[in-house]
Amino acid sequence: MIYTNRYNYFTDREDAGRQLAFALRNMQHEDCVVMALPRGGIIPAAIVASLLKCPLGIVLVKKIGHPSYPEFAIGALISDGTKIYNHSVLATIPSDWIAKTEKQANELLSQRKAMYYQDVAQIPPVTGKSVLLVDDGIATGLTMQAAIKSLRKDHPKKIIVATPVASRDSINKLQTIADQIVVIEKPENFLGAVGAHYLQFDQVSDEVVQRKLKEASDALYKKTSSYAPFA
Repeated sequence: MIYTNRYNYFTDREDAGRQLAFALRNMQHEDCVVMALPRGGIIPAAIVASLLKCPLGIVLVKKIGHPSYPEFAIGALISDGTKIYNHSVLATIPSDWIAKTEKQANELLSQRKAMYYQDVAQIPPVTGKSVLLVDDGIATGLTMQAAIKSLRKDHPKKIIVATPVASRDSINKLQTIADQIVVIEKPENFLGAVGAHYLQFDQVSDEVVQRKLKEASDALYKKTSSYAPFA
């Protein structure tokens, strides 16, 4: 499914989240769970979860960047040990560097899990549920591929990838492993970087992720929402 945004940009991640929630409004009567890819995905995911009144969780994933070009993703690692790599690039990188980087990534993911969920009563289960897997944008798709691979282990009913913007190449790859993809902006309009589609694209802190998860947990428990419902 492609839901077209005629403006080709988003004010910020909250704006993107509202547009995603509207595109996903048919899910509000399903038994669903919203899972964010941290850290940027937590803000649109929190809005989607609030408007659809679904539990909110995160997939603890860490991008593995190229040793010479850290912003260029060569792989992704999940806290449960799931990993995925661009093997054509991996073959050019020393194995000892990969082992060291994976160890550091696992340590960081353990720290983040303890921080993010310390004030949350329960990590939302996904077995048998429709999972809305949300990020603020997809460039290479490696982290999203790893997240899907990890979630499949828990046997969800289906996995729907939901994102404001994504490259055509990433969508082509994800279509083979996701049950559905919802994108606001046409992939043909991808500007080469996710941040280029936002007027405001500040870095998201660990504290924001922690707060959003707690707010979502509290709101769901109290059956309240800080966002106006759909008309």
